Amino acid sequence: MFSFFKRKKSPEAKPRDDEAPLDGSRDASDAGSEAAQPDVRQAQAEAAAQEREQAERLAAERAEAERLEAARLEAERAEAARLEAERIAAERLEAERAEAARLEAERIEAERLEAERLEAERVEIERLEAERIEAERIETERLEAERARAAEAEKAPARTSWLSRLTSGLSRTGQNISSLFVGVKVDEALFEELETALIMADAGVEATEKLLAALRARVRKEKITDAAQVKAALRDLLAEHLAPLEKPFPIDRASPLVIMIAGVNGAGKTTSIGKLANAFQRQGKSVLLAAGDTFRAAAREQLIAWGARNNVTVIAQDGGDPAAVAFDAVNAGRARSADVVMVDTAGRLPTQLHLMEELKKIKRVIGKADGQAPHEVLLVVDGNTGQNAISQIRAFDAAIELTGLVVTKLDGTAKGGALAAVAAGSQGVRPVPVYWIGVGEGLEDLQPFVAREFATAVVGE
Repeated sequence: MFSFFKRKKSPEAKPRDDEAPLDGSRDASDAGSEAAQPDVRQAQAEAAAQEREQAERLAAERAEAERLEAARLEAERAEAARLEAERIAAERLEAERAEAARLEAERIEAERLEAERLEAERVEIERLEAERIEAERIETERLEAERARAAEAEKAPARTSWLSRLTSGLSRTGQNISSLFVGVKVDEALFEELETALIMADAGVEATEKLLAALRARVRKEKITDAAQVKAALRDLLAEHLAPLEKPFPIDRASPLVIMIAGVNGAGKTTSIGKLANAFQRQGKSVLLAAGDTFRAAAREQLIAWGARNNVTVIAQDGGDPAAVAFDAVNAGRARSADVVMVDTAGRLPTQLHLMEELKKIKRVIGKADGQAPHEVLLVVDGNTGQNAISQIRAFDAAIELTGLVVTKLDGTAKGGALAAVAAGSQGVRPVPVYWIGVGEGLEDLQPFVAREFATAVVGE
């Protein structure tokens, strides 16, 4: 913009004096220049005005830009403040919501715990009341049973001693062996006769060889020459041989103690259960019976009769599943705080595989009712079966893992030597403990097995 004025003032535009026109035109130019000066000033003024306007406009634009920038920054600050306020408010609301949820959860949990406490108190009160009623019932039944036994004892004739009855029951074997030591020499002929007598008494080859080998060794070592002393030595050796079978019954092992009882038909299984119930009651234990022999109505009725005789509750069903009866009995025993639960099972032969499978099922179902049960698995063996008892023990042990034996009917034609075969592990049988032996039909005719008493009854005094 200023180049215009520079061109006006340029020396090239100003005429020099030596170039003045000869025709007197210089004066005219000077006059024209003076006349043009107001226009120059006006142009300069306009230019200055334009410059001021341009500067003012630029200043205004700069001020506006600064105002807009300040406004933008203020808006951003305000937006940031708003967002921060919203974040803080949201966090506060979330914290309040979480706190409210926590308090509500604590309230619900407190109500649940209180309800559980009240329910537990109610159940405990009911349990204590049920136990009190059951204890009163059991005590009443116990007193009644004691009165009945006392009345029966008053009427019954005096009983012979247990050892006398056992000796009488095993008299066949005892007489056969005792007679060998009367008026004889201690020589090889005596040992051969003893061998025959022991085998005839169902002692088995393994037990007979073991006993005679030990007897020969003792006779040589102690230089025994008297037949009576040989007899005493045989009695001691037989007692030692039978000692592993002697084991006290663990009545206090569990509460309730669940006992599963098996056996072949006619072994005296149900009768033995009745006698054991009586024996346990004499020890102050409460007993509950399960009539698991659902195939034979007579067996169920027989067990119920034994229960009535002993004032013992019997869990029974008409033709039901024996495993279900066992399951109900275990649960009932726990609910009634019984000390002992005995489960009867149907009599069966080891060759009846489908019935043996059912026996395994009963054991499994009892285990579902009580994870540790059955605590004892007993086999009732007829003492008159001799070597057949070995095969029965082996078969039932393989199926249900026996924990003990009950040997019955030793008051008949029993030979008694089969227990020596069991102790020797004859025919692959495991030496299962013998808890009880029976010598009669009376309630007290089932007694714990004592090896020395048994050996004395077999060999003789």
